[in-house]
Amino acid sequence: MPHSDDNMFFSYNIGPVHFISISTEFYFFLQYGFKQIPTQYDWLVKDLKEANRIENRIKRPWIVLYGHRPMYCSNNDTDDCTKLNSVIRVGLPILHWFGLEDLLYDYGVDLAFWAHEHSYERLYPIYNLQIMKGSSYAPYTNPKASVHVTTGSAGCEEDHDPFGTSKPEWTAFRSMDYGFTRLNVYNSTHVHIQQISVDNPTEAVVIDDFWIISYDHGPFAARAYNE
Repeated sequence: MPHSDDNMFFSYNIGPVHFISISTEFYFFLQYGFKQIPTQYDWLVKDLKEANRIENRIKRPWIVLYGHRPMYCSNNDTDDCTKLNSVIRVGLPILHWFGLEDLLYDYGVDLAFWAHEHSYERLYPIYNLQIMKGSSYAPYTNPKASVHVTTGSAGCEEDHDPFGTSKPEWTAFRSMDYGFTRLNVYNSTHVHIQQISVDNPTEAVVIDDFWIISYDHGPFAARAYNE
């Protein structure tokens, strides 16, 4: 882990991308302490503010965040992401402290990768349960909120996590095939994402393929196409 051998949250830069790694487990294991939640949250705010300084966002326009437990999913279980007000999304119960979704929107996190669910699910751009497509015909061109991808299908002795019978409107694609996700950042405006299925015993197969195209970066509410 960058800068420390035992830090559970950190960030780093690769080319035009600022990557942020967070621990979602802090929210679910309070028996080990509460302080780690506000500590991480305050660090994340500071990190996002720094990443959004004009000179930094020009140099690294894409912000990609990843953590273990998603804030949205359509799996047929009782995990946090199936709840209307998931803890990761809106914060701790009752007081709704330290929710992460507002930070993603306010600081323009372009892409969020999650796992935990043993499946693959791509969402339309979404904020506060509202689909925020760039347009009806090109949802990922100049998206008006973060794009969430759950990629937890690499394999586990616990097998797959099935989906519910009905697919939410905010789910664009989902699959229970074993596989992995490939991310290619081409430049400051184009990102290419593919999901590769390895269920076929003879060859890997691309089962999902899409581009995120963004000609403006920064907090979503301030982006030129959102004004």
